[in-house]
Amino acid sequence: MRCREGCGACCIAPSINEPIPGMPEGKPAGVRCVHLTRNLRCSLFQQPQRPVFCANFQPERAVCGWNREQAMVRLRWLESATS
Repeated sequence: MRCREGCGACCIAPSINEPIPGMPEGKPAGVRCVHLTRNLRCSLFQQPQRPVFCANFQPERAVCGWNREQAMVRLRWLESATS
């Protein structure tokens, strides 16, 4: 599966427990990453500063569902289940 245009759920729903440029304490769950652009794309994509968590995330139908709303629900559930 390829990353869905106009989604950004993976840049909002999960927490990131490592420093990110502009977010030295990491990113809390449910908070929009400072690197998520207006068109819901990562401005750090394929950059060396991109967090390991983000670089390792691979979109899958089981996680991302069929649309942005399903992705947000599933990623919020995964965050809750693993915190």
